[in-house]
Amino acid sequence: MSIEVGNKLQGKVTGITNFGAFVELEGGKTGLVHISEVADNYVKDINDILTVGDEVTVKVMNVSDDGKIGLSIRKAVDRPERPERNYDKKPKFNKKPARTAKPAENFEDIMAQFLKDSEDRLSTIKRQTESKRGGRGARRG
Repeated sequence: MSIEVGNKLQGKVTGITNFGAFVELEGGKTGLVHISEVADNYVKDINDILTVGDEVTVKVMNVSDDGKIGLSIRKAVDRPERPERNYDKKPKFNKKPARTAKPAENFEDIMAQFLKDSEDRLSTIKRQTESKRGGRGARRG
């Protein structure tokens, strides 16, 4: 079997570095499995997963012009494909019903409610700022 992109091959780990593992393939050619292509989960130390002399199945990811071969162990494992998602359907959201406010009868009622709310807010702010300043009548002179 030739070394072409997409082929799955058997190989033997010949060397381990901090960035990946070198795998000897058929015909004496050597390729590199980058540390990110060793397992599906995060690999901090490749020595926890591979050792020199291990027989592994790899998938050829790329072959560069200068002869470097990029390999992957995690993509060589056959997994069932995920079912396709149907993007034609709109997602369903649980919307809360809008608050229904009782409409005011006229402008004077609306203005009276606004003034009451405004006074309440101003008095709350005034109380909070005075307590931070030391209260009333405590001026130094």
